Amino acid sequence: MTERERPSGRALVVRLDSAGDVLLAGPAVRAVAARRAHVTLLTSPLGEAAARLLPGVDEVMVWSAPWVLADPPPVRPEAVAGLVDALAAGRFDDALVLTSFHQSPLPAALLLRLAGVARIAAISVDYPGSLLDVRHRVDEDIPEPERGLSLAAAAGFPLPPDDDGRLAVRRPLPPTAHLTGDGPYVVVHPGAAAPARQWPPERCAQAVTELTARGWRAVVTGGPSERELTALVAGRDGVDLGGRTDMPGLAGVLAGAAAVVVGNTGPAHLAAAVGTPVVSLFSPVVPPARWAPYGVPAVLLGDQLAPCRDTRARVCPVPGHPCLAEVTAAEVADAVEKLATYTHDGSDPR
Repeated sequence: MTERERPSGRALVVRLDSAGDVLLAGPAVRAVAARRAHVTLLTSPLGEAAARLLPGVDEVMVWSAPWVLADPPPVRPEAVAGLVDALAAGRFDDALVLTSFHQSPLPAALLLRLAGVARIAAISVDYPGSLLDVRHRVDEDIPEPERGLSLAAAAGFPLPPDDDGRLAVRRPLPPTAHLTGDGPYVVVHPGAAAPARQWPPERCAQAVTELTARGWRAVVTGGPSERELTALVAGRDGVDLGGRTDMPGLAGVLAGAAAVVVGNTGPAHLAAAVGTPVVSLFSPVVPPARWAPYGVPAVLLGDQLAPCRDTRARVCPVPGHPCLAEVTAAEVADAVEKLATYTHDGSDPR
């Protein structure tokens, strides 16, 4: 690379929601990083750990946006002023505001404008006035990583030719054999950020029993607040790792698995980012075309035409949670075996 081609300038990428959303922003972040010397990612406390795993991120800023989070903080002038001051100190040449289809980028763009960010780009259905320099439009039924890449390209940050555009995390990952034990295993992750996206715990426990009966070791993962859930699901047959991994450690556990059984929640995207096949228990409250595991072999289970479809509900609005409750442990184990066949002979399980 010549001196003229060497990246210069400072860029900000904004993704203010959760860990999975941040992981899906990874390809767009790398596109920006290929053309800027320094990239800062502004995210929420929920997205911070994932942000620190992304290649191309030099610095992470954390702020709780009252217009994004499901449990929003109150609007406090001093908090807003503090963020504007911090952004102004960053002296950013460019900013990409990454949002989902149902979110507006304009509150963030207003704060960036007040902070003196020179050039701001976002996808916006709403009229942006003077808040955006690049107002991009995109087909809404595309995968979330491609949505972000489309905005990056429109803002002058095309993905480099040697980048395949898949999700990725920083390597090396921490060793995890002391947690998982030796030999092949399947991860079962029973939790989800929203109850509507969670396979019922009793079904998860049945899956652990079924996988064990078929000769698989089942490793059950979850956060510190999910220890009771992971203990229930692991039972006597599974390896219970509830509360025993941070984000890099969980990435390491997922990377070593033959497949991951998980709902449409952050660890599904973390599995994709480490290249592990996913059995996706996908609740249709959001569209799979946008949010299914990206760039890895996956088997999608769950009734995608259920009455909860496209409601974005956090708690299932249909008695009995039929979209996922009707998926059986045997179906999940069959899907795991299809994915294992794929990883061994390259055939497509779908």
